[in-house]
Amino acid sequence: MIQTLSTIARTLVAAATFSAVAISAQAQGVTGDVQAGQKKAEMCIGCHGIPGYQNAFPEIHKVPMISGQSGAYISAALHAYKKGDRKHPTMRGIAGSLSDQDMADLAAFYASQGAGKTAAETPRTAGTAAAALIEKGACASCHGANFSKPIDPSYPKIGGQHADYLFVALKSYTVEGNNMIGRSNGVMAGIAKQFTHAEMREIAKYLSTVDGELKVVPQSRFR
Repeated sequence: MIQTLSTIARTLVAAATFSAVAISAQAQGVTGDVQAGQKKAEMCIGCHGIPGYQNAFPEIHKVPMISGQSGAYISAALHAYKKGDRKHPTMRGIAGSLSDQDMADLAAFYASQGAGKTAAETPRTAGTAAAALIEKGACASCHGANFSKPIDPSYPKIGGQHADYLFVALKSYTVEGNNMIGRSNGVMAGIAKQFTHAEMREIAKYLSTVDGELKVVPQSRFR
């Protein structure tokens, strides 16, 4: 059964790639500039530039680490917020004010902050329960064997990400018919709906302990 789910996940990923390609096509020919992105990140650092900073919506959790994510993923996520496929009110408002060039610049800036940090090829061994859940969800099929080398750069690195954020993100894929909460992604929805909240927490807890490439780069004003 687990092998079947893994095969299905790979098939769905191939189909879902069209969505990522469509997003990328919107910004074809737009090259991000790191220096420009650093200036535009003033709107981002109030949350993403403070170690341990927490968001209270839809529940209290740490904001995700985005320094070191791939530029393609950051751009895809921002487009998803702007389009409404991701429904976090604050992020939708911010993304809605950004042009394709703005998104490309911000993506280039945050991707550049991961320079010099490389995750181990083999992640730490998961406990029996977590290992079974990770295999059931076929997480490595998309996010890479070490959860820091996604098969498509528009997919996120999840190794070492905050556990509470990962839990909230997983839950968001199961939400339907809510204008304020939820994420529209057929692949992740199908995967996330297999798990109880307790199982999602188990998955998130393990992934947060994996050596990753994500980090928070504190801004001088917040140190």
